Amino acid sequence: MSTSSTHRPPPRQQQADTYSYLSGLGNSFSSEAVPGSLPAAQNSPLLCPLGLYAEQLSGTSFTSPRHRNLRTWLYRIKPSVTHEPFHPRDPPNRRLVGDFDDRATAVATPTQLRWRPADLPPRDGPPDLDFVDGLYTVCGAGSSFLRHGFAIHMYAANKSMDGCAFCNADGDFLIVPQQGKLLITTECGKMLVSPGEIVVIPQGFRFAVDLPDGPSRGYVSEIFGAHFQLPDLGPIGANGLAAARDFLSPTAWFEQAHRPGYTIVQKYGGELFTATQDFSPFNVVAWHGNYVPYKYDLSKFCPFNTVLFDHADPSVNTVLTAPTDKPGVALLDFVIFPPRWLVAENTFRPPYYHRNCMSEFMGLIYGMYEAKADGFLPGGASLHSCMTPHGPDTRTYEATISKLGAAANNAPSSLRGTLAFMFESALIPRVCRWALESPSRDLDYYQCWIGLKSHFSHGDDGHLGDDEDGRATTTTTGGEDDKEE
Repeated sequence: MSTSSTHRPPPRQQQADTYSYLSGLGNSFSSEAVPGSLPAAQNSPLLCPLGLYAEQLSGTSFTSPRHRNLRTWLYRIKPSVTHEPFHPRDPPNRRLVGDFDDRATAVATPTQLRWRPADLPPRDGPPDLDFVDGLYTVCGAGSSFLRHGFAIHMYAANKSMDGCAFCNADGDFLIVPQQGKLLITTECGKMLVSPGEIVVIPQGFRFAVDLPDGPSRGYVSEIFGAHFQLPDLGPIGANGLAAARDFLSPTAWFEQAHRPGYTIVQKYGGELFTATQDFSPFNVVAWHGNYVPYKYDLSKFCPFNTVLFDHADPSVNTVLTAPTDKPGVALLDFVIFPPRWLVAENTFRPPYYHRNCMSEFMGLIYGMYEAKADGFLPGGASLHSCMTPHGPDTRTYEATISKLGAAANNAPSSLRGTLAFMFESALIPRVCRWALESPSRDLDYYQCWIGLKSHFSHGDDGHLGDDEDGRATTTTTGGEDDKEE
């Protein structure tokens, strides 16, 4: 499959990633910016090395099973408790939601929805939007207060976070930049995240987002009461999809400068609160544990696909999953549709038409999605909720089944220059009213299927067994009542 230059992946230059990382997902790491700053043989000695404070950040309950227990010990110049009281942020971000039971804010609709890319704010504003101010909720389900559910946000920002840090007390963030790199400083260290990569900031970590390339936009999924993990591989075996070693966590980095008026912005119950302190929260000299931020380069994903006939279910492209208590059912899956070879014979190779008990939110990082020839653009999004039918648009379907398309469809072809993704959940989302009323919403989305026409035909060969008024006749073979006359 050929692709035009406009559909090639974005270049990853300008600022090279010179930061150091620790490799592996689920590992227990240790890192120190100053040699000898980690305590030996215990977590909380009477006096920590170099006069540091010991502070534990727990991502699970203390009594969670060992294989699920997540925590990290931070050794810092001043403890994070040293701040003024929290107050509601002024001005608030009224487009963030943490509880989707309020129908004045979010409503349910089975209609297929699609949005065009949001405009990027100008490089030198106004408006001046950092990551916090540029973040807005599109849809979600459940409640951060009840510790069960998810939210899907998008962001568009043109300003680095200066003199402030963000902390999400509600859940984990999985951030998918679509345009513009993100330099993310966390309590564990720094990460440079480019379009084509993702980053996960677990619940409770303080972080700041700088924009080294200027304005940036992208997607964010948030999960309440769960954490992301690698999916089980089942019959695939021991290898494939995302490899644990390709997930990278930062190494210890700290700043010691006096910072009067430094602001902590805390997201709590979907609302924002602020507190001030006189030091940077990124004063962690050393740390050890298995509860850490991490990033992943999606080009390292090893896809599996059908090699004979039919189209594989999208679950085969799951990068990360947040499971529920019901086996095989996800609170949220992060699925990608990466470049790959298509080789199935006598097969309609784009995704099939379907209705799903899961709800699917899709985004496009670059290129053109194989099931939508028109209208689905990089930076845009779509939502197909529980049991709402969806599938290839008219142009894609007609091109695929045409004589020329059918002939090409039996030859191996390479799908290049595209990267789409999906957030998929077993919960039914409610859509925020501002997303439904957004000028970016494509009100004509349904038109992409209206042109699908009937290709049904039958002649006199009798192979369909239809009677004269179109009712199908039934022939049964092999039963004991099937006797010759």
